[in-house]
Amino acid sequence: MLFKPEVKDDPKTARKRVVRGIGRRMVSLSITLLILGGLGYLGWNAFQQKQTGRGGPGARPDLPVPVLAAMPRTQDVPVYLDAVGSVRALNTVTVRAQVDGKLIKVNFVEGQDVKQGDVLAEIDPVIYQAQYDQAVAKKAQDEALLANQKLDLARYQQLAASNAGSKQQADTQRAVVAQQEALVQADQAAIDNAKAMLGYTKVIAPLSGRAGLRQVDQGNIIRASDVTGLVIITQLQPIAVQFSLPQQQIVRVNAAAAKGVLAVDVFGNDGVTVIDTGTLKGIDNQVDPTTGTLKLKAEFPNSKFQLWPGQFVNVRLKVETLEKAIVVPSSAVQRGPVGTFSYVIGPDNVATAKPVVVTQQNEHDAVIASGLSISDRVVTTGFANLSDGAKVLVGTDDRAPTADLAPRKRSRSPDAKGDSKAGSGKEGQANDDERRGKRERGEGDQKGQTGPAPAEPARGGAAKSQP
Repeated sequence: MLFKPEVKDDPKTARKRVVRGIGRRMVSLSITLLILGGLGYLGWNAFQQKQTGRGGPGARPDLPVPVLAAMPRTQDVPVYLDAVGSVRALNTVTVRAQVDGKLIKVNFVEGQDVKQGDVLAEIDPVIYQAQYDQAVAKKAQDEALLANQKLDLARYQQLAASNAGSKQQADTQRAVVAQQEALVQADQAAIDNAKAMLGYTKVIAPLSGRAGLRQVDQGNIIRASDVTGLVIITQLQPIAVQFSLPQQQIVRVNAAAAKGVLAVDVFGNDGVTVIDTGTLKGIDNQVDPTTGTLKLKAEFPNSKFQLWPGQFVNVRLKVETLEKAIVVPSSAVQRGPVGTFSYVIGPDNVATAKPVVVTQQNEHDAVIASGLSISDRVVTTGFANLSDGAKVLVGTDDRAPTADLAPRKRSRSPDAKGDSKAGSGKEGQANDDERRGKRERGEGDQKGQTGPAPAEPARGGAAKSQP
């Protein structure tokens, strides 16, 4: 085996190798320390921002929490039961002909409002007029015969009284007169029947309402047995709304209905505006077993024709009124692990959490059954940094914020960040107005104008040209 003899470097070469290795280690160590330092700084900064934003240990405990407050008020609060219903016509009639014949005239227009008693159409009355005249003539004939028979009866009675004639003949004539009188009465009945049939040749509106689409055109033969009829009339004023309530509300509704007439409101398409107010007219006598709901029917005047048959609407039924109830804004009621509570501000501006019992609540107000008094001040805004026992700074909401229609253009100047941070409140709005004014004045400078901006031309007149 051959061994390579060890080659010894000279001192100058060895020194360079050592210096080069130390330099590489220092550079690597410096880069590592720089990276670790940057990561540590970013993590510490994020942690501080998170703690400060949540109001945790990073927040200033000595600073009061800015909040908005409101005083409870007493007022009469109506109690409503909400439901979904459908609009139905109070009365719907299919107008049919009662006699057969040719339709010679139509007196209505499709979609027209008709009144009870209006003549909607006419049927050819020639045949029915002849039948009526025939019945009248038959009665006149029988009446003339009856008059003659009554004269004969008077003669027979005189002869029988003087024993010049037979009493049997007088009695027979009396029976003939009675028979003829019954025949005259039958003739009168035939006249009445013929008169009714003649009257049926004019189709009369049975109720006031709106006519639908015409089912038969003029000139056709119509019959009393036709199923489709001539037209359908729907009563729109007043109109009915049928809605359902859960079976759990049966006792409450019956108790309220026993005290008096209940008011019912119908909302428009926006779900907020009340378009009509009516009264509850009927409650069904059984619960629908398939849905567990009870049907109710209300009647509305519908003076502006805002309700239409077949339309689905939102309905609310007023069942009672809470008199002199304590009402607070809904935002003042908070929910915690053990129930609802509100922050009450004491005389020293210290917020204390108090449990409250809410009777009913909507998007605006909440009715408090217990837990608050009229003299309490409750917090309505500013719960992010608020806790039980925290000191608060009560602000005012006299000036409501105005929303921008479009986002504003961001400024690229170095002072833009500072202005944006200071833009909250009245100072920020003043800075925005000042920057907006500078931009408007700067537009004239960019166009080469050195003087003041030209005045705005008066309305209705043309702008004067500049020399």
